[in-house]
Amino acid sequence: MTSLDRILIADDHPLFRMALTQAINAEFPAATLSEAEDFAGLQAMVEANADADLLLLDLNIPGVQGFSGLAFIRGHHPGLPVVIISAQDDPEVVCRAIDHGAAGFISKSSPIRQISDALRAVVAGDVWLPPGIEYREQADREETRAASGIGELTPQQFRVLGMLGTGLLNKQIAYELNVSEATVKAHVTAIMKKLGVNNRTQAVLTAARLGVLGENVEA
Repeated sequence: MTSLDRILIADDHPLFRMALTQAINAEFPAATLSEAEDFAGLQAMVEANADADLLLLDLNIPGVQGFSGLAFIRGHHPGLPVVIISAQDDPEVVCRAIDHGAAGFISKSSPIRQISDALRAVVAGDVWLPPGIEYREQADREETRAASGIGELTPQQFRVLGMLGTGLLNKQIAYELNVSEATVKAHVTAIMKKLGVNNRTQAVLTAARLGVLGENVEA
């Protein structure tokens, strides 16, 4: 069986991280584990572990919602296999994760034995789906295009996009990020170009296709 030397875990629930660690230690006792509990920590962790073999990513880790985090990581680190872990395990969500490049999907309700089975399958090159779920393509062309654009954003542009969705003005975003308003305007212009839209309202709506902004979108 192929080994895993370095595994990254990004999840804000300590108990579930503990369950993942237990499953990993049982199957890959020599693996080195690193953990993050929010998206900023995830970004730093991935940058510091460029040689990682696998990322286990909570679908709704704080700092990101929906498939935007997956799209961002796949865009910046295409060689890093990502397995989504989530309590939102209905077939549409599972299949959309695969559409956006996930190597597998582990339900948070899975017993440790099943988590171990999933890890072995992914290491062997298979795509793991929860038992009883059959893959069917779900992401349409617009959603796929949105994911591609988000994958091209820089980390700071990604943060600005999220703030746009909460209704913050440029001056408020500048204050939060401790940058000039001109810098924020430049980021917004770059975001619109990468997402292929003409204004910030369209940028917010495009991002919402991946759940970047959740259900409460202010444009």
